[in-house]
Amino acid sequence: MVLKTVLLLAQVAQVLMLENGLMRKPPMGWLAWERFRCNIDCVEDPKNCISEQLFMDMADRLAQDGWRDLGYVYLNIDDCWIGGRDSKGRLVPDSKRFPHGIAFLADYAHSLGLKLGIYADMGSFTCMGYPGTTLDKVEQDAQTFAEWKVDMLKLDGCYSTSKERAEGYPKMAAALNATGRPIAFSCSWPAYEGGLPPRVNYSLLADICNLWRNYDDIQDSWTSVLSILDWFVNHQDELQPVAGPGHWNDPDMVPAWKGMALGSPSMPALLPTVLCSSFQ
Repeated sequence: MVLKTVLLLAQVAQVLMLENGLMRKPPMGWLAWERFRCNIDCVEDPKNCISEQLFMDMADRLAQDGWRDLGYVYLNIDDCWIGGRDSKGRLVPDSKRFPHGIAFLADYAHSLGLKLGIYADMGSFTCMGYPGTTLDKVEQDAQTFAEWKVDMLKLDGCYSTSKERAEGYPKMAAALNATGRPIAFSCSWPAYEGGLPPRVNYSLLADICNLWRNYDDIQDSWTSVLSILDWFVNHQDELQPVAGPGHWNDPDMVPAWKGMALGSPSMPALLPTVLCSSFQ
């Protein structure tokens, strides 16, 4: 009986572990959120709304302006892309803003040597109020993302309880593995639990996530950057040992556009350089 119990626990641990071989180095790419937020007004503001065209334009910039060749290969959609669920319960993008669907965008990104990331939320709703991924939808949503040929999933944690997150994030890791497609997994789980042990089990996170958001969202100000830097420095003893190839702390993206008001234009580079995060 003891031997059977040990074998069962070993099998459970194997299922939970991501083991996807991805992100042996910290990921590098472009995220939409800090610059474009949840702008869905494509009538009055077509060049700045969350849409298929925006991500195609950004893919072109990554490929043509030299960023891809430097390693910035992830093109990541954030919140506000979802149009709802279809009659079979599958997530679908907003049909007006993403008329050709997410698989089309993935193919476009891949044709340029890029990878496509997408956003979902482990909860009843996304942070901006769109349909979330509840526990009963985890496997279905993972399969949908795989069918769309998505390369990375960011799973947020709005509108969920600690208990739901504790069940949902490992469940999603297993579901992504079960699709057979290599999909990098970005978890926001620790940011919703205070970011530190004992509420955050970083040993488990290293087994199920390729990277995880630990702390606050970054904003377009040096005050925000400094706050995040200070938090990581103050807690480096807990955070540094758990980071490594395939599983990284994520201090959030680097706001590297003209609106960034810093004393020195080189200062944003400190955050990814010190903390191993290179999204922009």
